[in-house]
Amino acid sequence: MRLFFQDQRFFSTLLKIAVPITIQQFISSMTNMLDVLMIGQLGETSIAALGLSNQIFFLLSILLFGISSGSAIFTAQYWGNKDLSNLKRVMGIGLSLGIGIAVIYTFIALFVPEKILSFYTNDAAVIELGSQYLRIVGISYIFTSITFTFVSVLRSTENVKLPMVITIIALSLNMFLNYILIFGNFGLPKMGVQGAALGTTIARILECIVIVFFAYKLKTPASARLSELRYSFSFLKKVLQTSLPAAVNELFWSLGITTYNAVFAHIGTNAIAAVNINSTIESMAFVIFIGIANACAIMIGNRIGAGDEETAYDYANRFLILAFVGAILIGIIVILIRPAVLSLYNIEPLSYKLAMQILLVFGAAMWIRVTNLMIFIGILRAGGDTRFALYVELGSIWLIGVPVALISAFVFHMPVYWVYIFIMAEEIVKLLFVYPRFKSKKWIHNLAETVKA
Repeated sequence: MRLFFQDQRFFSTLLKIAVPITIQQFISSMTNMLDVLMIGQLGETSIAALGLSNQIFFLLSILLFGISSGSAIFTAQYWGNKDLSNLKRVMGIGLSLGIGIAVIYTFIALFVPEKILSFYTNDAAVIELGSQYLRIVGISYIFTSITFTFVSVLRSTENVKLPMVITIIALSLNMFLNYILIFGNFGLPKMGVQGAALGTTIARILECIVIVFFAYKLKTPASARLSELRYSFSFLKKVLQTSLPAAVNELFWSLGITTYNAVFAHIGTNAIAAVNINSTIESMAFVIFIGIANACAIMIGNRIGAGDEETAYDYANRFLILAFVGAILIGIIVILIRPAVLSLYNIEPLSYKLAMQILLVFGAAMWIRVTNLMIFIGILRAGGDTRFALYVELGSIWLIGVPVALISAFVFHMPVYWVYIFIMAEEIVKLLFVYPRFKSKKWIHNLAETVKA
């Protein structure tokens, strides 16, 4: 590998792609944290209701991410190969699949929210508040699916500034609307959890409208005519052979995560409140690595599509080094600032104690999770090695993580932080499988040359 800091092209491209995505992710995570802080002023029940309701959106967003990132395997490589016609056909596949999934989740949120929330908790007050939230925010799901596809295509074609600017504006609006609607500021009625749902819905709809408008106004690669989005069944089949495992991977991973949250919720309201607070801080800590992982996938995909496989592997090594060092540093910071951050929340002493313990575990294990993130999302997926990633993900979560969570919580009745510790075992197992795969170079597949309409 060439001397690490002497390749100006690598670092200039990394910064060009990763910084806007990181800023966008940071604002998004900050907004989520402030939402939980504002809702947190209403007590543990409201925090739990918001957190569990957002599990529905979490499942949807993970599925949409799976679809869009599966499509991005192709759009990044087609962009590297300068094949815009096939790039737009893949965009059509992403839009149709994303909207179809969003319709199902919209139905769930609007008509059967109580049934879904009862999977997570038996607390009637939490279910009632959560259902009120879902019946409003569910309206935004279809718009969100369209936004996901457009953002994915723009990023794959190295246009990361446009989605960053629009998302920052939308999230700022979301934060402002939540502030005035939750607490009834500026003469508006105090709506509590319903206010948070309404503010979020308005912001997501406007974000979708604006990003589509400017994608066409600026004549970006995402400004496809309807005829350019059409695809044949044979082309769909070829794309799904690689992209579908990525979507299925995200589906079963998200189901595993939501099962973990169901376990935490059944341990107690204090436990799930502590976990939800930890989740908001986790998302803040991960923002830079999500930016780097996206840059990794785009840059490696572009190089593979251009036929430069050695540079792709060289880039992958560099990204892993950056991720590992960064995760160690940020993990230490998380551990040190726990008391200051948790002092912002209006929570009971037990919730505070549990959150302190969970954050300690998270900070110590962060380097493992970040390394897995980089290999799964940034490297294997960019190379089209989605089936191997799927098998490892399914095995680690459903053969190790979920059984360990259920046994530690319901058989041995361990405290929530011990359950959280045992769940980390599946991350270790994943790393033991995917790192040798990365070193073998068997993950590199030039799809831009092999998959054409």
